[in-house]
Amino acid sequence: MNQPSLPDSRGPNKRSGPVELKVFYPQENPLQRARARLSGLVSFLLGCALALPQIAWSSETPVRQSGKPSVSFQEFTLKNGLRVILSEDHAAPTYSICVTYNVGSRDERPGRTGFAHLFEHMMFQGSANVGKGEHFILVLNNGGSANGTTNADRTNYFETLPANQLELGIFLEADRMRALDVTQANFDNQHHTVQEERRLNYDNRPYGRTAETVLDTAYDNFAYKHSTIGSMEDLNAARIDDARAFFRTYYAPNNATLSLVGDFQTETALALIKRYFESIPSQPSPPVPDMTEPEQTGERRKSLEDAFAQAPRIDIAYKIKQGNTPDWYALRMLGHIMAGDLSSHLYQKLVKELELVVSVSAAPDERRGTSLFRISLVVRPDKSLQEVERFVHEEIERLKKEPPADWELDKVRMKFRRQQAQELYSSLSRANALGHYAVYYNDPDLINTALDKIAQVTKADLQRVADTYLRESNRTVVTTVPKSKAATKG
Repeated sequence: MNQPSLPDSRGPNKRSGPVELKVFYPQENPLQRARARLSGLVSFLLGCALALPQIAWSSETPVRQSGKPSVSFQEFTLKNGLRVILSEDHAAPTYSICVTYNVGSRDERPGRTGFAHLFEHMMFQGSANVGKGEHFILVLNNGGSANGTTNADRTNYFETLPANQLELGIFLEADRMRALDVTQANFDNQHHTVQEERRLNYDNRPYGRTAETVLDTAYDNFAYKHSTIGSMEDLNAARIDDARAFFRTYYAPNNATLSLVGDFQTETALALIKRYFESIPSQPSPPVPDMTEPEQTGERRKSLEDAFAQAPRIDIAYKIKQGNTPDWYALRMLGHIMAGDLSSHLYQKLVKELELVVSVSAAPDERRGTSLFRISLVVRPDKSLQEVERFVHEEIERLKKEPPADWELDKVRMKFRRQQAQELYSSLSRANALGHYAVYYNDPDLINTALDKIAQVTKADLQRVADTYLRESNRTVVTTVPKSKAATKG
């Protein structure tokens, strides 16, 4: 039988340049093999059994002197600029593939918010060799799982499959990078889906608009000022030509990182990746968004009414440095000491002792530009918002003068160590982490070294970052009040 090449015509989404990728029918085509293997519920359950969570490292994985597990990997760059990170782990007969694109809501422009997330939906609507909805069907019926996520700084897509389906996962990701089916029908369908998602998760749920209000109030620059879901007005104004331009600009191999973790041989995996990805043409580097923020010189406040909330909520945000900086790691530790668990300062004071709030959290965002340290409290309906806020500010001032005890720092360090062990338990979490660190910081080895940065934080560092960032002039406060009680509380 003849061996036809993948079509180089993508209609309005055509990639220029030679197309050398060959798809073999019927013997060597991964899609035909995958479709042939579908035998109903029995094969699906068998595959699911193979895809049970695997341990994160085998006995052959090197361990650092600190005694903590270490993830070994190799890096490659294809001729078209695709960054490839491969990490073998033969502990279980599964693997995970993650493609992380260097695009998020920060790359959107005014009037076109929500496009990065909308495109996450579009990526499952079919491509040159995969029909609409077939991506999920092929993965699920071969014992795997698939999904995608979008945030301000990146978009990623990932699958976990049995090891004997290595070619399938690689092919599926390459096919949609090369030849996504950006048609008017697919666009309209997902356009309406995202609008409904916005109504369900933001416009018609308790505190759904709170996070958006915090961003809009705290940030001055557009990059981080808007939410990933986008505004309904912008979603209504979205057009198919905008989607095609977005794909051409950002969904290119030189703007992506492929991370592969699990039961495979590096030589075999790299050959498959080159076979299916390397002929996809690179594109001009997309513009870098402006993420700078002017210094905040005074407290900002905003209050909103929420028809779905049953209790008031206070959100306090401070502008801080970007992720993976010494100050950011110190603020991570400080957030845990303030409100990280049942023994934390604010939980003991406001939840247990005074019974003013029902929940409290404190943590820094992780962004590639100016981030936020956020404190969020859901207040008991019969309590004063002003009193709760006063106790929070008093606790911050106390921490500036009285450092936490040694046992508190030790507890938080151990908690981070346990969390890392849990997060690296599966091949999927490791694949996502490698892609995350590569795209965010150009340093995938942070999967091994980030914990060391936490361990180096001192009590003096905690006091320094509290004094530097957690000050009134750098503070944004958003209060969310149940609509029926807006006139009597806050």
